[in-house]
Amino acid sequence: MLKDSPIISASPEIMGGTPVFAGTRVPVQTLLDYLKAGESINDFLDGFPTVSREQVIALLEEAGKQLVGTMA
Repeated sequence: MLKDSPIISASPEIMGGTPVFAGTRVPVQTLLDYLKAGESINDFLDGFPTVSREQVIALLEEAGKQLVGTMA
């Protein structure tokens, strides 16, 4: 699980407990919404400069590993 990791944080004091990129107030769902709408990672990063490219890549890699792990 990614929650409360170096990548994602969730705390009742930050965005009401919504999972956010660690060290930011940017919900992870926002990245997913951007990607679903056909926007690029660069577009997302331009709009949310507090999130690093490394955080986005790490999140996507970990999510992919978890998805593949549940399918195996």
